[in-house]
Order: sequence, then structure tokens, then C-alpha cells
Amino acid sequence: MPDGRIIAIPVRRSVRLVLLDHVARVFEPGVRYSEAEVNALLRGFSANVSVLRRGLLDEGFMERDRTRYWRCGGTVEV
Repeated sequence: MPDGRIIAIPVRRSVRLVLLDHVARVFEPGVRYSEAEVNALLRGFSANVSVLRRGLLDEGFMERDRTRYWRCGGTVEV
């Protein structure tokens, strides 16, 4: 991640989970985000926001309903 930007999504799941956990930390637990807000935050990591968003959903870091996304997993700083 040179300059904090993701240049490739790791193929190995264990490494991909570490990366997604890092990305998930930009979302506050308990806060509901619109898709536009999610995309804006993910653009800070990569231009390919759809791959990151799908990875966060598929691996259980985020959930969504029809209009909102929220963080439901990952490491939380206490």
C-alpha cells in the first residue's frame, strides 16, 4: 500500500482479511452510511471502490439493507 493506496487486492484470503480489516476501520461502528458515503471513504484507498465494498460485505465486515451500509465486524480500537 504505497502512500496508503491499495494497488492490488490480495488473492490469499488471510492477507485479504488483514487488508479489509484495515479498510473497515474508517467506518464507525453503529453509524449508517449511504452508498455515496461508503464510496467516498473507500476512494481514499482505491479507485476500485466496488471491489472493496463487495469484499467488506462478503467477508462480514459490513452489512447493508436497501439504502444503508454499516460496519458489523473487524477490529475496534478501545
